[in-house]
Amino acid sequence: MADLAFGGDPPLVNVVEATVLGIVQGLTEFLPISSSGHLLIVPKLLGWKDPGAAFTAVIQLGTMAAVVIYFWRDLVRILTTWTKSLWTPELRPQQDARLGWYIGLGTVPVAVIGLALNGFIEGGARNLWLNASSLIVLGLLLMVAEWAGIGKREVADLNMRDGLIIGGFQALALIPGSSRSGSTMTGALFLGYTREAAARYSFLLSIPAVVLSGLFELRKAFDGSLQVVPTAIATAVSFVVGYACIAWLLKFLTRHSTNVFVFYRVALGGVLMGLLAAGAISAT
Repeated sequence: MADLAFGGDPPLVNVVEATVLGIVQGLTEFLPISSSGHLLIVPKLLGWKDPGAAFTAVIQLGTMAAVVIYFWRDLVRILTTWTKSLWTPELRPQQDARLGWYIGLGTVPVAVIGLALNGFIEGGARNLWLNASSLIVLGLLLMVAEWAGIGKREVADLNMRDGLIIGGFQALALIPGSSRSGSTMTGALFLGYTREAAARYSFLLSIPAVVLSGLFELRKAFDGSLQVVPTAIATAVSFVVGYACIAWLLKFLTRHSTNVFVFYRVALGGVLMGLLAAGAISAT
């Protein structure tokens, strides 16, 4: 059956590919191993066409829906308290009101840099040499953060400085292969937060950035450059898989370090570099 796309352009992603890429997105969005990198790497290894940066950005809305539903009580409480604090000064010291400001301000770096480098992100950044390097370098940085951090601070200990620093680390995720959760968790671990607190705040901080990015790219569904049916399938699949992944990761990080993800990143980056050097796959 033919896939549908506004504007009549021929499909680049079929239903099977969309399902696989939805699973990949759901598994890798929250693990610190880079969803955007895997959405570029998997098609290359399987001989599929690159689904494009717009496809990648939009299907992230599925995993963001998973975050919103998983943390809906926290989000309602944060949004309500933050809104009331705008005209009720005595609420401003409360944790939920402060989190509202930290999440908002922490989104500014990735939004500004993302808009400024949009052309590069959708073009030059989708190079496997860069992705492989990001997997390795940011993976090793995460390992250093695990070693250097004291791992005692909780989400309640967040302050304005930490929120902005972690937001700055989130901007590293604009490079495929870096990982949004990995970058923000690295920043939080360097600042002394526990792994679970780092992951929880990383999930909350990701919501505005990914929603804004996905909605920005969603406009392409109406100009013929984004396929509707495959994108919808991948988004739905990523939601289901992503929801399960959130619950698993939060439990995993209470008892385990992130080293397993570091080893995976370094190994995958090394394999990619070997394949690229041998000419087995192309960088673009």
